[in-house]
Amino acid sequence: MREHYRDFGPTLACEKLLERHQLAVSKETLRNWMTQAGIWTSRRERKRQLHQPRGRRDCFGELVQIDGSHHWWFENRGPKCALLVYIDDATGKLLHLRFAGSENTFDYLIATKAYLQEWGKPISFYSDKHGIFRTTHGSEKDRTTGLTQFGRALYELNIDIICANTPQAKGRVERANQTLQDRLVKELRLRGISTIEAANAYAAEFLADFNARFGKEPRNPKDMHRPLAKRENLDGAMCRKEFRTLSQALTLRYDKVLFILDPSAFARRLAGKKVVVCDYPDGRLEIMEGSTSLPYRTFDKLRSVHRSEIVENKRLDEALAMVAEMQAGREQTRSQHGPRRTGQTNHMFGVPDGSQANGYVKRGRKPGRRTDFMNDPAVIARREQALARLEAAE
Repeated sequence: MREHYRDFGPTLACEKLLERHQLAVSKETLRNWMTQAGIWTSRRERKRQLHQPRGRRDCFGELVQIDGSHHWWFENRGPKCALLVYIDDATGKLLHLRFAGSENTFDYLIATKAYLQEWGKPISFYSDKHGIFRTTHGSEKDRTTGLTQFGRALYELNIDIICANTPQAKGRVERANQTLQDRLVKELRLRGISTIEAANAYAAEFLADFNARFGKEPRNPKDMHRPLAKRENLDGAMCRKEFRTLSQALTLRYDKVLFILDPSAFARRLAGKKVVVCDYPDGRLEIMEGSTSLPYRTFDKLRSVHRSEIVENKRLDEALAMVAEMQAGREQTRSQHGPRRTGQTNHMFGVPDGSQANGYVKRGRKPGRRTDFMNDPAVIARREQALARLEAAE
């Protein structure tokens, strides 16, 4: 046991002894032997991990804890949603609240931008290990730096982010969430608020009352928030950025769309080089080289079939008509399943938001499986009608 199964529990060790060594021992007998030998301790006897309280930071703006709280904020009057909470560690004051359909990168970028515009830059944000804040697989999030999009935005503005190892470590914001799930829910009920937009409009009034009741004075009166430097572009940082290489024809692909740059003298010099695609929370999209925005036009292959482009040929006309009908019934596949579109207030291609709070309804299917249109009864009926018309035309 000490040589091969020192860290095994009695049940698993019992199974392996029988499977690998043909030794039949009851798990309770083995448990007693392991306890006597000092290589097993029951859960009841194990020492609970201690989480000793940490003192508040000295200065306002030195450490700001952020977290998303998923709750039925509108009770049965509206959908379940998330509240993004920003609270100062030194004073316990709520500095910003934003209701959103879910925790997502775009809503955190919007909330953080509003926070920075009001208060300035804190020394550091303190969060959990949500995928928005931290990644251990840089190639899956950002192939250039290993940062998430939110982390990259903070890095550009010289703001650090620290990820807590346990929920207890960020107890300030966790306890604030519990208070909000009681007080804020009742305040929303008294005011008849049942939408995210109305709740966000009321948030400033609630903040003032909450901070007057529960805010503390910091030990050091110095405000550690820093103003934005002139060289720092807040709007340019608070977006999703991806690198793309321009072809010799001055084209690039992003999100299943072909972007064609205007062939100016400046753009021609960029052929074969990398540019940055900036996808903003409000739906704007820019292609940047340094601080220069490059004019472009688009070719969207998801919308490349138009009725006016079908030629006057009976067989081809029927075939394309059936294809167009099938495409109309097929849901758009432009990344609406991922976090990129969630939280965007608009989009240049009109792609629906992935959040249920904004009207998107999940389909009853398993992730990764698409609808089998070839066996869909409606599609089969349309296909048979098209074939019948083809036979009649012959």
